[in-house]
Amino acid sequence: MRPLDRAALLHSAEQLTGLSLAEIAQQLGLSVPENLRRDKGWIGQLLELALGASAGSKPEQDFPELGVELKTIPVDERGKPLETTFVSVAPLIGISGLRWQDSNVRNKLSCVLWIPIIGTRQTPPSERIVGPPLWWQPTAEEEQLLRQDWEEIMELISLGKIQTLSARHGQVLQLRPKAANSKALTEAVGLHGQPIMTLPRGFYLKTGFTAALLARHFML
Repeated sequence: MRPLDRAALLHSAEQLTGLSLAEIAQQLGLSVPENLRRDKGWIGQLLELALGASAGSKPEQDFPELGVELKTIPVDERGKPLETTFVSVAPLIGISGLRWQDSNVRNKLSCVLWIPIIGTRQTPPSERIVGPPLWWQPTAEEEQLLRQDWEEIMELISLGKIQTLSARHGQVLQLRPKAANSKALTEAVGLHGQPIMTLPRGFYLKTGFTAALLARHFML
């Protein structure tokens, strides 16, 4: 059932706090994978289903009618993120004139409901626990950092330097391959303006950035 407003969404998320993923899956009549090697997006999909998200894989917020993106984030028992956070697929062609204000990254990160998922890398998915949710909207300083990274990365893509971009670029935002396998290629622009085929890329938040916002919220 879709939440009618942000308060209802937060209340629903708070009701999940302390439950294991197995308990939530059981409530929804779903089975739990033994590991996430082949089901990397399973946790996010489970929580989306439990909370009534409507966007699915579409390039918009998970709750577009509320202006809210849902992000699950795996953390250890001290609340430290275990991995980077996927934001959105990066456009690689037809990007002339694309501005930060109109970007999917900015739209997705304008208002986020974070849900920590507590466990170690070795903890089976079924035993991982849902932590307390938190609202987050970027401060002016955070948005400036995000914008700066996004603009620098997009400029390099437009200049045909996609192959030279690595996860080291960016202070808080990075670009990484985002594909099921090495055969899933997409079109991009080469160094001399020629069309090339390359792996799809995605924007990810670095762990230092998400660790800081979690620490600020939970006073870690």
